[in-house]
Amino acid sequence: MAASASSSSQISPSSDPKIDPLEIKHHEVAIAELNSLHSSRPVYLKTGNIFFRTTIQKAITSEQRQLDLAKSKLQKFNRES
Repeated sequence: MAASASSSSQISPSSDPKIDPLEIKHHEVAIAELNSLHSSRPVYLKTGNIFFRTTIQKAITSEQRQLDLAKSKLQKFNRES
């Protein structure tokens, strides 16, 4: 665990730890996977520490919101640098 913490600090020592460029890719993959599901498949969305059953469209919307938020954080960070 210590190795991962030190490697992330070596990559960008002055960056905000809440801004992770891989987070954007994770959300994009999640959206692609949700789009490939059959409409009858159950989907669960994590809210807090609990998973709630939801529709695929609501899960996609939630992931899209998180993706947009991550992109805006990254753009804001890049403008400040």
